[in-house]
Amino acid sequence: ILPLYPQYAAATSATVCDKVFKSLIQMRWQPSLQTVAHYESDPLYIKALLVSIRRKLIELKWTPDVIVASYHGIPQKYFDKGDPYHCYCLKTSRLLREGFRKNIPIISSFQSRFGPEKWLEPYTDETLKELPKKGKKKVLMICPGFASDCVETLEEISIEGKTIFLESGGRKFDVVPCLNDSIDHINLLKNIVKKYT
Repeated sequence: ILPLYPQYAAATSATVCDKVFKSLIQMRWQPSLQTVAHYESDPLYIKALLVSIRRKLIELKWTPDVIVASYHGIPQKYFDKGDPYHCYCLKTSRLLREGFRKNIPIISSFQSRFGPEKWLEPYTDETLKELPKKGKKKVLMICPGFASDCVETLEEISIEGKTIFLESGGRKFDVVPCLNDSIDHINLLKNIVKKYT
């Protein structure tokens, strides 16, 4: 079982496993299973993200003041109860900073919150409002927690995030595509599967 969530969270990776196990209840002869819990620090994953950042930087006609790594959020109470997701996200960002070797800071934030309760901070939308006030007017976004582009990356970040940033005084904004079907992503997945077979 390979949930396509690099950073484990009970609400995502564990839910995939729950659904698989539920479907197996119907089987009289169940297969042996192995589960890939997370791969947030796999060297091929980090390399693939770095390649995608560098590729985007070559396309740009400007240099970002900051790169924002935005991860899907979870309620703070999940983290307080022991969910390791926050730690895995920050580990991915740290490994990106260590491997990037350019004079552009990489910071982390959390998106997609809803409802009245507190979620992991800093919030991506609030971060995008505050960056121009701190002189960071050119932003490049990346969403390392998403294996492929989806409504959270295409709508929430590329459209809503851009609007928030520009209306708050930002000047330049772009987004690194998710790994999607890139050769680096396919090689990563192939390598992960080989480890478990």
